[in-house]
Amino acid sequence: MSSRRPDPLAQVSDFDIRLLRIFRSVVESGGFSAAETVLGIGRSAISQQMSDLEQRLGLRLCQRGRAGFSLTEEGREVYQSALQLLSALETFRTEVNGLHQHLRGELIIGLTDNLVTLPHMRITHALAQLKERGPDVQIQIRMIAPNEVEQGVLDGRLHVGVVPQASALSGLEYQPLYSERSLLYCAVGHPLFYVDDRQLDDERLNSQDAIAPTFRLPAEIQAHYQALNCTASASDREGMAFLILTGRYIGYLPDHYASLWVQQGRLRALKAGSRFYDLSLASVTRKGRRPHLVLESFLDSLAATR
Repeated sequence: MSSRRPDPLAQVSDFDIRLLRIFRSVVESGGFSAAETVLGIGRSAISQQMSDLEQRLGLRLCQRGRAGFSLTEEGREVYQSALQLLSALETFRTEVNGLHQHLRGELIIGLTDNLVTLPHMRITHALAQLKERGPDVQIQIRMIAPNEVEQGVLDGRLHVGVVPQASALSGLEYQPLYSERSLLYCAVGHPLFYVDDRQLDDERLNSQDAIAPTFRLPAEIQAHYQALNCTASASDREGMAFLILTGRYIGYLPDHYASLWVQQGRLRALKAGSRFYDLSLASVTRKGRRPHLVLESFLDSLAATR
C-alpha cells in the first residue's frame, strides 16, 4: 500500500494566519526592509517568520538577496489565496460584530490622489460620520493610481475606492460622487506663461510638449490629450503636476488642485474658456460582495452627504 504525504496545512492555526498577514505586508511593501515600519518589527524577525511560513507550507515563496525582493510563481499564488482568506476572516469578524449593533472591524479605502482639495469634502464627512458611529473602526486609506484602485476592489484588497469614471469594469459597481473641472496649465518659466490668450491658437498650443495620464479616461476626455503633443506621461495627477511645474510641459490638472499654485503665481490656465474638460469621479465596490456592516455604513454616509 502506498503511503500518502500529509497535507502541509491540514489545519490553519492562529499562528499560520499571523504569518500570512506578515507575508501580505511584505509583498505589499515590496520587501523586508520596507515592511519593517509597517509591521513594527525588525528585518531579521520578518525574515525568520517568512522562513517559518515557507517551512509550514513546504514552498519557496520569494527570492531575496542582493538582486532584490521578488515572488516566486508559488509565492504569487499563495499571496492571492492569502488575500481571499484574510478578506473572508475580516468579513466574518465584521458580520459577527454587526450582531451587537456596534461597528467594529476595518475599512480599507483606495483613493485617487489629490481629492482632498475638492470643496465638497464628501469623503471626509462620510469618514467622520463612520468614526462617530463606530469609534473602534480602523480606517486605512491607500493613495494609489486609479487602475490599481479598481484592481484592489476586484481582488478584495480594498473594500471601496474612488476613481475617475471611465468605462465600467465587469464585476464592479460605480456610484457617481463628484464632478471636477480640469484646465490646461503651464508654469512660470514656460514660453507660453506670459503670452496673452488671444495669441494662443490651437496650432501653437498643440505643438508644445505635453503630459498624458496613463490611467483610464472616457473617450471624449482622451480626445483632449490626443490633440496635444504628449511627450511625457504620469500615472497620477501629482506626477503630472511635478512635470508641469518644471516649466517645460503643459498639461491638464483639476482646478481645485491647481488653485494654490495659481494664487502663488506659479501656474496659469491656458485659454480656460475652451481648453477644459469635466470628469466624473465615482465610488467603486465589488458586485455580489458579502454583507460588510462597516462598508455599508460608510456608503450610506457617502450617499447622504450630497
